[in-house]
Amino acid sequence: MKSFIWLLSTILISGLLFGFNLKNEDPNKDKLLLEIISYVLDRGHFDPKEINDSFSENVYMDYLENLDGQHRFFLQSDINSFESFKYKIDDEIKNAELRFFDLTYSKITERMAQVALFYNDILSTPFDFSKKEEITLDFDQAPYASSMTELKKIWRKRFKLNALESFISKKEDESKRAEKDSTFIKSSDKEIELSVREDLKENMDNLFENYNDFKRKDWFSMYINSLVIQYDPHTFYLAPSDKDRFDTSMSGKFEGIGARLTKRNQQVKIVEVISGGPVWRGELLEIGDVILKVGQDGEEAVDISGMVLDDAVKLIKGPKGTNVYLTVKRVDGTVEVVEVTRDVVVLEETYARSSLIKDETGNYGLIELPKFYINFENYNERNAASDVKKELEQLKQNDVKGIILDLRNNGGGSLKTVVDMTGYFIEEGPVVQVKSTGGRKEVLKDTDPSVVWDGPLVILVNEFSASASEIIAAALQDYNRAIILGSKQTFGKGTVQNVFDLNKMITGSTYGDLGALKVTTDKFYRINGLSTQLEGVKSDIVFPDRYAMIDMGEKDQDNPLPWDRISPADFEPYEKFTNYEYSVERSKQRLAQNPFVMLIEEQASWIKKQQEDTQIYSLEYESYKTKKETDKQYTDRFKKLSEYESKLEFKWLPEAAATKPPNEDLIEKRNRWEKSLKKDLYISEAVEVLKDLSTRIKTEQPIAQIKD
Repeated sequence: MKSFIWLLSTILISGLLFGFNLKNEDPNKDKLLLEIISYVLDRGHFDPKEINDSFSENVYMDYLENLDGQHRFFLQSDINSFESFKYKIDDEIKNAELRFFDLTYSKITERMAQVALFYNDILSTPFDFSKKEEITLDFDQAPYASSMTELKKIWRKRFKLNALESFISKKEDESKRAEKDSTFIKSSDKEIELSVREDLKENMDNLFENYNDFKRKDWFSMYINSLVIQYDPHTFYLAPSDKDRFDTSMSGKFEGIGARLTKRNQQVKIVEVISGGPVWRGELLEIGDVILKVGQDGEEAVDISGMVLDDAVKLIKGPKGTNVYLTVKRVDGTVEVVEVTRDVVVLEETYARSSLIKDETGNYGLIELPKFYINFENYNERNAASDVKKELEQLKQNDVKGIILDLRNNGGGSLKTVVDMTGYFIEEGPVVQVKSTGGRKEVLKDTDPSVVWDGPLVILVNEFSASASEIIAAALQDYNRAIILGSKQTFGKGTVQNVFDLNKMITGSTYGDLGALKVTTDKFYRINGLSTQLEGVKSDIVFPDRYAMIDMGEKDQDNPLPWDRISPADFEPYEKFTNYEYSVERSKQRLAQNPFVMLIEEQASWIKKQQEDTQIYSLEYESYKTKKETDKQYTDRFKKLSEYESKLEFKWLPEAAATKPPNEDLIEKRNRWEKSLKKDLYISEAVEVLKDLSTRIKTEQPIAQIKD
């Protein structure tokens, strides 16, 4: 975007002129980072904030919530010692001071160490599930502990709640096994209780192992994000490792060995082998293998036992074509050195996929798009738009009568890809309007007059369809080009973020990688001038789901930017279909009579009630079990939803099936996906809508034409 390039250039030039490099004399990297981030936010954010006492109070409250929102570590005396900073954080930001952070960092690490000393003692004593006592999980109302003795009592109750839940579940599991197997001998209550405590202890050991890996920089990232989140929910500091993960998630690929790792008991273990990666291709490693050492070409292997996981991953990852030598302890106990040639690892679940839908009336097409992905370094290499275009062309070759574009749970991504993709369904014309920092307005247009698909189109959305998903849904709705089917409204994220590399803000830095800042720089607007911020995109056909009555949209986030409107762009609606209202009304009639839809609405009401109910739980066995059985009666009722299965037939596109590599794991994932589609009520109703649209098409009218 031109506006972003101008903004970035301005900030960079200003930064070099006023010279953050002059402050390199300060040995504290955190202070420098605070200065740079404050500078970028003040000049680059769409809606800069005044740094005052009110801002300070909000940072204070959010930071303590992030540090210890469940009151697991801090005492009331600690909170009292923090209170003096409640209205001084703004001054600390302006002066690049970190006294408040240093105090909280010192105290949280101290309290965590103390808790680590007593949780073993708690879990060494059996729980008495006959004792009548309660626990509240309403942390906003619960006071902080007055002493370590009281804190220990609070931890005991929380452990007991977890243990009680596991105890009941294990007893039920054993009863079911005994019913099926007459030779099975059930464990005693004493034995089950002991196993539950052992499981809890292992979980706590793992938890504190992860805590111990936290460095000062990790806590400081939390503090920084408590500051930047005051600007809006999507402005976020990305530490160096987080920036790498962000780039990977957006591109859908990375360079490495093709395995996911975890750390347990000071050991780095393989938890997933990614299909198609070098480890998978060579059958070099398997789940459960432990990596002991990592060696590079010509270098001595490094022992990674006890190493922070992120640091170990950095050693293992590397450029395509390079070798890494892993000393591995196999599941069977044998130890050997495994040579792996690193390669590009593609995360296929990130990418667009399609299925041919068959019924007695003909063929229809489904394209599922998890996100609007892009390779930041090379747009033309692979992106969401080009992949969807390929899927559309293949579906057309199979004479489909209509297409479903599934954007459910698609949280957005690249703005360029969504503009390009919208153009596949319309002739040249405006797609979205963007208002940038400083009030500059830009209309992003599809300039290609060709149309890839001009037939019936249904877009599926839900409460988690956000950002770029809302742009294409809104544009095609405004053009009368597609029917939107799904939740009452989409997420409501009408803002655009850009990522600033903070390392470019200084010269001659000796502090290493400073990470990046994702900043809200723009708001986007529909071509009709309305913002999707907070309001989202309203579905033409509302199809309820289990989350329909609970708060989870942009309007339910902290510090969202407001809704507003601007002047509309010049466009003319698509006039090929004259039966949109007819198709929408027919769908509403079907849904009103569908017993499964009625059950979904009941489920949504029940979930909302569960959220609103008191958060006080009994820790006595019979009382807890009674409540659980009552809840189970409801959940069992909703299991009827799994009984639904459509008569539709789903198949791979012949072209896709022919060109796929012989990847059995990927094929299995694909087959499971297509089985799930038969149980998807959304898909079934979308096909019915396509039928209504395709039977009454007015063909003499052209696709949207832009006014001069």
